[in-house]
Amino acid sequence: MSDVADWWTTAIIDMEPGRIDLRGEPIQDLIGALSFAEMIWFMVRGDRPSPSQAHLFEAALVAAVDHGPQAPSIATARMAVTCGLPLNNAMASAVNMLGDIHGGAGQQAVTLYHFVDSHSESLDVALNQWVTVHGKILPGFGHRFHTPTDPRAPRLMELVDTAVAQGACDGRFATIAQRIETELAHRVGKPVPMNIDGATAVIYAELGFAAPLARGLFCLSRSVGILAHAWEQMQQGGRNKGPTPPKYRWTYKPDADQH
Repeated sequence: MSDVADWWTTAIIDMEPGRIDLRGEPIQDLIGALSFAEMIWFMVRGDRPSPSQAHLFEAALVAAVDHGPQAPSIATARMAVTCGLPLNNAMASAVNMLGDIHGGAGQQAVTLYHFVDSHSESLDVALNQWVTVHGKILPGFGHRFHTPTDPRAPRLMELVDTAVAQGACDGRFATIAQRIETELAHRVGKPVPMNIDGATAVIYAELGFAAPLARGLFCLSRSVGILAHAWEQMQQGGRNKGPTPPKYRWTYKPDADQH
């Protein structure tokens, strides 16, 4: 390190008094020229999406914004503001709930699709290898609430088909996901349709986003719902609201070794 200026190195931003350049372009040239979705792409990747790519990318972001107060992240935001937290703290608390199980399936599904894509053997063999390592639940398929079909997934896959026809992507990962869906139904003896995570994973894989970015993008998307719910709860009021109404109690079960 030759100077304190070398402590951080970035290709994202350069600035001095009176000048802000993002990815080499003046901020004033970007304001009003790029949509927010296009700006996310531009900042993360350094290039600009085509109109068809931007449309598909934005659709994935829109689809995952909310899933109601029963979702731990949304519930956390609402509880947080009843404890007196401001919006930024409520949002941070909620985003921190997005882990491997709640919020991580999209990243895992992208990883699954790439795993299948990288194996020249049959899909059956590839899935068996995946299940051996990761367990029998395939990320991106089936839904505990939306049965038989997650209404978001078919619409997103329709948009993928349109994007393929427009040359925005090649459809390779969409085909992989559909093959997995068919094989999974064969294995369990009933349909196990693709869910929101599986469909957005198709889009992010088709558009060339690395698997970890699928989770980051989901966090950006879900932050919209988190903000909306936190703000609504602020308007409604309430103090120290827990996960259930006060009249409901948990199950007390003494440890077996105490008796």
